[in-house]
Amino acid sequence: MFKYIKNDIPASIVVFFVALPLCLGIALASGAPLFSGLIAGIIGGIVVGGLSGSKIGVSGPAAGLAAIVLTAIGTLGGYENFLVAVVLGGVIQLIFGFLKAGIIGYYFPSSVIKGMLTGIGIIIILKQIPHFFGYDAEAEGADSFIEASGENTFSAILNIADNITIGSTIIGFIGLGILLLWSNVLSKKGKIFQIIQGPLVAVVAGIVYYFVMGENSKYGINSEHLVSVPVPDSFDSFLGQFSFPNFGAITNPEIWVVAFTIALVASLETLLCVEATDKLDPHKNVTPTNRELLAQGTGNIISGLIGGLPITQVIVRSSANIQSGGRTKISAIIHGFLLLISVILIPTLLNKIPLSVLAAILLIVGYKLAKPALFKEMIQLGWKQWIPFFVTVFGIVFADLLIGIGLGLAVGIVVILIKSFQNSHFLHIEDKSNGKHKIKMTLAEEVTFFNKGAILKELDSLPRETYLELDVRKTRYLDNDIIEILEDFAFKAKERNIDIKLISERGIIENPPSYIEFFNLRPATT
Repeated sequence: MFKYIKNDIPASIVVFFVALPLCLGIALASGAPLFSGLIAGIIGGIVVGGLSGSKIGVSGPAAGLAAIVLTAIGTLGGYENFLVAVVLGGVIQLIFGFLKAGIIGYYFPSSVIKGMLTGIGIIIILKQIPHFFGYDAEAEGADSFIEASGENTFSAILNIADNITIGSTIIGFIGLGILLLWSNVLSKKGKIFQIIQGPLVAVVAGIVYYFVMGENSKYGINSEHLVSVPVPDSFDSFLGQFSFPNFGAITNPEIWVVAFTIALVASLETLLCVEATDKLDPHKNVTPTNRELLAQGTGNIISGLIGGLPITQVIVRSSANIQSGGRTKISAIIHGFLLLISVILIPTLLNKIPLSVLAAILLIVGYKLAKPALFKEMIQLGWKQWIPFFVTVFGIVFADLLIGIGLGLAVGIVVILIKSFQNSHFLHIEDKSNGKHKIKMTLAEEVTFFNKGAILKELDSLPRETYLELDVRKTRYLDNDIIEILEDFAFKAKERNIDIKLISERGIIENPPSYIEFFNLRPATT
């Protein structure tokens, strides 16, 4: 596990700088204490990172759960009651893992997963543009189209000109320049530039800029445009930031509803992220999904017990880890320890980091997830791939993650149904001599009720005086609905002088008196 420590330490620092504002921003968007987001990030890194079978996945609080958390805190009567639901949600996730529900993640089409990655990349870019220019009305980590401020993703960008902060913009461009110079030029010049990552240099430059310019000068940056980590004034006040669940409320049925909702949504987001992260991984590691559910469940139980938000595996942090060269789970674990150590020892220094510098880091992450070349590639793969892809992307951008994925999956299912409709059978006209059409219809290996329309249409369109060969030798499953169609067609065939030759593994029969009887008698095949 320590074989690639030289890759994992620099990557963990980058993930730390990406995770820090997201943990705080998601807590703010959730209506929870800011420290609860940091707890979730720490547990997601150390506990979930240690238990997970994923080499490059990173877990922490997720924006997709923010709306659920915000609503639940109000309806359940307080944050301590909500924490009970987080703990129970973790227990339910453990049950999912023991029941091997992780296989669900493999049933999402590749086009939807690619659309998810691209959509998240676009959302990161769109949401970070205002922060880059010092317009910080919306909390970091929010991903919904309609923002808490009343604006939407695009109106916030249009309003930048009226809310621009000169100091934030200057250091944002300096940070972006450092990142591009580091990745495109310096990283190829020597190992020192690979060990010391560009994001670390950009953050240091941001802190230096703040100290030089201060808060009150024309080019300075005031506190509302900086990271805002809670700063305790004593050890007792640090411990006072932890909250504990009120298990006396466990009999409240609403808590169980919220717990199941958290478990279901967190598990689904995790499985989707696992699938997407494995696709991004240049080394093509495969994450054991059931083990991941067990790790996530354990993490949520511990997070809920000490006052943290719900945890999922998160694509933004995971992709930053991959892009920075992370190779093993040590990267995720170290990022968790960095969060823990920094909030204990240097919270004041963290609060000198401009949000615009962190926005520059996230802009690079977003661009690498949503590269323009991918759009061209998906279009070239044909409509069966690009339609679910674009629907997923637009759904994520104009609604949120789960809605986008749901729409993409729905379209993917429709595509499957259309292709199933088209591929239920093959027709071949063999002979038109002697005034009688000879047509051969070969049924597919599996023919279900989805294929009713296509087969019924073909049978009804057969002209009078046709000789039909119906070949079912390759068919391993024939739905009863299809058998009933054949049974009904037998009567029409007599009226239209259509002869039917049924070819099966049991032999050949001319004009079977009863298709229902024939197929029920046929030996079962596997």
